[in-house]
Amino acid sequence: MNRNDLRKVDLHLLIVFESLMHERNLTRTAEKLFLGQPAISAALLRLRAFFDDQLFVRNGRAMEPTPRALDIHRRLPEALDGIAQAISELQAFDPASSDAVFRIGMSDDVECGLLPGLLSQLRTEAPNCVMVVRPANFLLLPGLLATGEISTGISYTTQLPANAKCRTLRNIKAVAIRADDGRGPLTLDDYCERPHALVSMSGDLSGNIDDDLARHGRRRRVSLAVPHFSGLGALIRNSDFIATIPDYVAAALVCGGGIVAEDPPFDIVPSKLMMVWRAAGDQDPAERWLRERIVSYMTASEAPGPL
Repeated sequence: MNRNDLRKVDLHLLIVFESLMHERNLTRTAEKLFLGQPAISAALLRLRAFFDDQLFVRNGRAMEPTPRALDIHRRLPEALDGIAQAISELQAFDPASSDAVFRIGMSDDVECGLLPGLLSQLRTEAPNCVMVVRPANFLLLPGLLATGEISTGISYTTQLPANAKCRTLRNIKAVAIRADDGRGPLTLDDYCERPHALVSMSGDLSGNIDDDLARHGRRRRVSLAVPHFSGLGALIRNSDFIATIPDYVAAALVCGGGIVAEDPPFDIVPSKLMMVWRAAGDQDPAERWLRERIVSYMTASEAPGPL
């Protein structure tokens, strides 16, 4: 195919194809692209005609790609990223007048402890922009970035797709919270004997903190696991539970009253809070503005010591 033949190509069809490769399902692809399923079916018919190949065949409820589809998909993401970057670099970004839609992935701790302040700052400069926040812990983040469902993510993370860049925003300093019962600082014995509440999306009852505690030859007693930080304050107040959580989440929960936060009675190795983004949007003026504001806010909001 030469460049004149590109006139026959509908870029929208290629977006549908890429989504089908990730979802392997017509309904999920329609939901992801905010289209009706008949529109996706029609797009698939046009794709099959253009490439002269079935592209996808049914295998139970899933759509299995043909060898031709796999070959196309190996080359397509880089090409689409290049087109998106070329177009975006020609567009100026004025936050005061823009109605851009930003799709950001955030882990639950970030959404609970940092999103309210960040959103307030962003809306001061860009009141008409739309923020779409997706749940994105370290397990979900790579997939959301790879498919383009988010352009930027903020979370603790361990692995990234090849089309991503990253930057450390701050240390995640762990603090202990408990009901404001008038007692003095926690001792190590108190910490190990009292019941603990743990935030765990996966339902696991242990984490990195248990590894730090084990280095002191001690164990904690986890009696409750919940999936979100937002409801943790109500569970801690008027109970004997302890929770060990990021400092920025603790600051948000303490503001509600009835809770105190303090340094744990043993050393905890800090984790890193990362910002990650798609390499294709590295020079996009709007995305670059967003990342700069995230860095600025996270740096200014980092807690220097115990709450």
